[in-house]
Amino acid sequence: MNSRRRFVQKGIAGLVAGSLLSVTRESQAASVLDRKEDTFKLGIAGFSFVNFKLDEALSMMKRTDVHYLCIKDFHLPYNSTAEQITAFHEKLKESGVTGYAVGPIYTKTPKDIDNAFDYAKRVGVKLIIGIPNHEDLKYVEQKVKEYDIKYAIHNHGPEDKLYPNAASINNLIKDLDPRVGICFDMGHNRRDNQDSIADLNKYSKRIFDLHLKNVTAATKDGKAAELGRGVIDIPAFVKMLRKVKYSGVCALEYEKDMKDPLAGIAESVGYFKGVCDAV
Repeated sequence: MNSRRRFVQKGIAGLVAGSLLSVTRESQAASVLDRKEDTFKLGIAGFSFVNFKLDEALSMMKRTDVHYLCIKDFHLPYNSTAEQITAFHEKLKESGVTGYAVGPIYTKTPKDIDNAFDYAKRVGVKLIIGIPNHEDLKYVEQKVKEYDIKYAIHNHGPEDKLYPNAASINNLIKDLDPRVGICFDMGHNRRDNQDSIADLNKYSKRIFDLHLKNVTAATKDGKAAELGRGVIDIPAFVKMLRKVKYSGVCALEYEKDMKDPLAGIAESVGYFKGVCDAV
C-alpha cells in the first residue's frame, strides 16, 4: 500500500512538474538541489475528518504521509480529562502525528473564551483557531497575555458577517497584542473576491495558521475543489509562502466529498508536494 501511495504521489508530482509548470528535468533537478528546506509544514485541518473517528482520520493521514493535525473537539471533546488527553496524544504519536493547535472554536461570550484557553492549555498546544464576536476581541487579547497562547481568527467568506476575509480581521486586530492573529482560509478569502496571494504577502506577519484549499470561482458560489483544480494559482502561492518565510502549518482543509475524502486528500497532498518540489 505504501509503495502504491508513493507511486500515486510521484505521478501527481510528475504531472505538476512536467505539464503544469513547464520546467525541464534539468532545471527541476538543479532547483531541488539548490533549494533550502521550507520553513512551513504541511498538515490537515481536523474538520476534513468531520465524518470519521480518530482512528480512521489517522489512517488517512498515514496513507497520505501528513504529520500535523489541527485538533477538533469531535475527536477530543472540550471536557476531556487529563487521562483522555494523554491517551489522545499517545494515539497520535503512534501514527507519527503531532496535534499542533485546536479549533476552530466558536465563542459567543467571555466565558466561552475562558473555556477555549483552558482547553488549549490542558491539550498542551500554543495556538487556538477561533471565531470570537467583535466586542470580545479585547478580552481575547487579555487572555492571550495571560496564557501566552496565540489566537488566530478564521475568515469564512462572503456569508460570514464577522470575518469574511483576511483584511476584515487585520483591520480589527492590527492594534492588539501581536499574538492575536489570523487563520488565513485562502479559499474562503478568494470566494470573497480577494487576492489570496497578495493578502498572504500583505498580512503574513499576522498569519499564524493557514487553511490550504482551492475553490472553483472567486464568488460566493465558488465550491471546494482539489488543490490543483481551482482558481487559485498554487505554484504562485507556494512562491509567496517562501517569500514571506511563512513558518506555520499549511493545513489542508478538504471540504469536498467529505463522506469519502481520501482520494481528494491524496490528490491535493500529492499536488502540493509536487509543486513544492518543482517551483
